[in-house]
Amino acid sequence: MLHVMRAREGDGVTLFDGSGTEMSARIEQCGRAEVVLEVIESRSINRELGYPITLGVSLPKGDRQKWLVEKAVELGVSRIVPLITERGVAQPKSSALARLERSVIEASKQCGRNRLMEIAPPVGWDAFLRDRCDATACWVAHPGGSAPKEVRAAGGDQVPNAYRLAIGPEGGFSDAEISEATNAGWQTIDLGPRILRIETAAALLVAMVVSTQPGD
Repeated sequence: MLHVMRAREGDGVTLFDGSGTEMSARIEQCGRAEVVLEVIESRSINRELGYPITLGVSLPKGDRQKWLVEKAVELGVSRIVPLITERGVAQPKSSALARLERSVIEASKQCGRNRLMEIAPPVGWDAFLRDRCDATACWVAHPGGSAPKEVRAAGGDQVPNAYRLAIGPEGGFSDAEISEATNAGWQTIDLGPRILRIETAAALLVAMVVSTQPGD
């Protein structure tokens, strides 16, 4: 605020607490390393989707993790769960997860989202499949699966109350992992004929959900 945006006394800013509350504020004083604000008004504003989306993903390497988180925040994902899979190469560590949590805040500021997306602790594939949290749509990206619109058509007019999505590592889920998923009632979803990076596949699958939901 001080050194990048060059804020000055009297400027108006918007604050948010990460749980859906926004506050209009005015800068009262600018110090060398701090800013004093006066809160003028507090209000609750909902910019969330009408259905929660949990995204389980075998994280890519390096800065691609940050890109994935940014797009997930922008698209309205409620929760990201780092997955531990057979072919995963980036093992999620506490320091990396802390950086991703900071990326959530930065992305929320950029897109105007006032409720922070959760970065959950890493879990194994078995545990993620079992913990459906009563979601009525559970999709795992895998070549040869159905198109999302076909899944919606098969489900008739029933709108899912929540989505759980799964994206595998660069080499994809193993045959055994896909077998576990289908046996647990998950639907395989085909993302097209081209090979996609993890973060691209994640953004595409979430966008497919949003585009096929009524009213979004």
